[in-house]
Amino acid sequence: LTTRMLFLNFEGKTSFGMSVFNLGNAIMGSGILGLAYAMANTGILLFLFLLTVVAVLSCYSIHLLLKSSGIVGIRAYEQLGYRAFGTPGKMAAGIAITLQNIGAMSSYLYIVKSEFPLVIQAFSRADPTADLWYLNGNYLVVMVSIGVILPLALMKQLGYLGYTSGFSLSCMVFFLSVIYKKFQIPCPFEEFSAANHTVSVVYGNTGRLRVFPLQTAYTIPILAFAFVCHPEVLPIYTELRNPTQRRMQHVSNLSILVMYTMYFLAALFGYLTFYGKTETELLHTYSRIDPYDTLILCVRLAVLTAVTLTVPIVLFPVRRALNQMFFASKSFNWLRHVAIAVTLLSFINMLVIFAPNILGIFGVIGATSAPCLIFIFPAIFYIRIVPKEQEPMHSIPKILAACFAGLGVAFMIMSLSFIIIDWTTGSSNSGGGH
Repeated sequence: LTTRMLFLNFEGKTSFGMSVFNLGNAIMGSGILGLAYAMANTGILLFLFLLTVVAVLSCYSIHLLLKSSGIVGIRAYEQLGYRAFGTPGKMAAGIAITLQNIGAMSSYLYIVKSEFPLVIQAFSRADPTADLWYLNGNYLVVMVSIGVILPLALMKQLGYLGYTSGFSLSCMVFFLSVIYKKFQIPCPFEEFSAANHTVSVVYGNTGRLRVFPLQTAYTIPILAFAFVCHPEVLPIYTELRNPTQRRMQHVSNLSILVMYTMYFLAALFGYLTFYGKTETELLHTYSRIDPYDTLILCVRLAVLTAVTLTVPIVLFPVRRALNQMFFASKSFNWLRHVAIAVTLLSFINMLVIFAPNILGIFGVIGATSAPCLIFIFPAIFYIRIVPKEQEPMHSIPKILAACFAGLGVAFMIMSLSFIIIDWTTGSSNSGGGH
């Protein structure tokens, strides 16, 4: 009851536009760099179909969360779990959010650690073998964490990050504009015959439609998790000015539409530049042509900036989940607020610096927690929370929700299967969507 009163009495001050920026920033991760490779494996038509289906499913998933939230008057994912299944439900939601977002933050900071030194080295034309401190990824990731991420993570409310989210998204628009600019040059790797070109563009570089190739199947989990933003939806809803279920659904739909457009265009222009030569990480494909291309270096810096500015947005739901799990009855406390942020960032930095191999474990965690947060939890919470008098179990909305949960289980099994195949074969095809 105290938690419910806390969220209902909280007066949100974040505008509609800033909320769209924050949610868009939460959706957009490093996954955008791998989408051209996904398109190379599926072809344009299948990629567009899959991306559209996933975007619609994500909107529906958020609808289920917001509907459940509206019925019980609670705007916290963990508390919805508590209302649906008691303490086990609250802990399951809290643990899933914590693991999913720690995994996401670790992957973002790992990108900073590995990419930032390369960009500095290329800009400064320094000797790659030189033992210079500013070319050491470990030093750079700590400096970025302390100088940029921590001050933003210490903000009391998520709404204040709307400006940095807007800047982060503008960095990705710059990325998109350069990909388009580069698309206007012919493929630098090889000439394509007209027939080969047509088959590749429509069906992907895996060939005709006689079989459903494994490479094509790998792109399904990549795309399924391309719109992961569910841990951030309810915190953003809490801080939205004039919050209504319909208004928050509009925020979500617009954020997903913007990212859907950016995802498709980035994949399309990247793929139509390199066709079958597209690599899993798009910017590396450009770097193979000219490692010192100033425009591409600027894009890599822009992507690093965007990824860095996403970390504070992703940290907020983890801190909120920890507060809900362990300090639900306590009021806001600055010392606890700061301590959780410092502890989380320190832990993630230690992982990235001393145990980068552990990041493979987060692939398994992501394949488990992401389907729970996107598909399974919203559906089963909805089925349990919406009263049977209002919607019987055999009603269409609840049958759809049950099918949606089943889809989540299928995605989880598929993702885990691909990761196991990767480990046993020693390849690395199943990238995360975020």
